[in-house]
Amino acid sequence: MNKKERLVAAIENGTVIDHIPAEVTYKVVELLGLQTINTPISIGMNFASKKVGKKGIIKVNDKFFTDAEISQLSVVAPKVVLNIIKDYEVVEKKTVETPDELRGIIRCNNPKCITNNEPMLTYFSVDKVAGTVRCHYCDKEQNIKKVELC
Repeated sequence: MNKKERLVAAIENGTVIDHIPAEVTYKVVELLGLQTINTPISIGMNFASKKVGKKGIIKVNDKFFTDAEISQLSVVAPKVVLNIIKDYEVVEKKTVETPDELRGIIRCNNPKCITNNEPMLTYFSVDKVAGTVRCHYCDKEQNIKKVELC
């Protein structure tokens, strides 16, 4: 199959976010602010995937994501695959991993936490095995799948 004849159009330069669980595809769009950028974007959902059942895929022309954006992405859709494309070729492929610490990405669900009452960044330790995050300031623990983004 020619690289330019795919189910979703190939891109010359940019990033393909692949293996997104289908149900969070639009959450990823919102999280990364893709609705506000001016380059072409392809969004596909409900493609068959051996990895996640039904997947979403997002192709963003001429956009390469920062480490901070990738850390945010890891909270909503861990294990997605980022493909960096240059001249229609994949030059780098990386699986997104949730970091050991999250700073300024999610909110503490303790209303009395200092981060909810003072202008400061949140700071959480991540327990990947338990699937929880713990606030550095108030010690409140929460399930990573139920966190609220800042």
